[in-house]
Amino acid sequence: MLDCEQVGSPDSLLIILRGPSGAGKSSVAEAVRRRHGRGLSVLGQDVMRRQLLWEKKDVPGGLTPGFITHSAGFLLDAGWPVIVEGILSSTFYRPALQDLVAAHRGRTLLYFLQVELIETFTRHASRPEAAEFSTADMATWFEPDDRLGIPGEVVIPQTSSLRDTVERICRDAQIGARHLGHREPA
Repeated sequence: MLDCEQVGSPDSLLIILRGPSGAGKSSVAEAVRRRHGRGLSVLGQDVMRRQLLWEKKDVPGGLTPGFITHSAGFLLDAGWPVIVEGILSSTFYRPALQDLVAAHRGRTLLYFLQVELIETFTRHASRPEAAEFSTADMATWFEPDDRLGIPGEVVIPQTSSLRDTVERICRDAQIGARHLGHREPA
């Protein structure tokens, strides 16, 4: 799906964070961004699909997978570390994400937040957007073990706290409490 053979540089960082609705992906991505500081982009599936493209749901042949991977490639080429986060169902996103991972010349970290359906309901109830969709909607999207099958994909269990998950990703990504080694893009 990418129109180029390579994106990023040997020093670039791509983090792909996937899991069911209510798993905590957006919270984890924002916490990692705060830890990193300015100069790290979060490409959220919900924002890109629902707000920018105004696609209500993923559909075969939809624009969102290519839009996300092209945007990530653009930012990686510009020197920005990137987090791609969302449900990113393997049914619709696997080919695009496989292409992005294969094209990326830097470090790529993949995480799947594995959370059981009943736990997603509990977590959803405390979210600001809880009224936007129901638990019945969530049940139709739920895929309990929707891993991509890409080597290196790490499964993070629901027993991992937000803090522990953020610590794990920051450690893997070599993002410190005060990440000073990164040049902020202009």
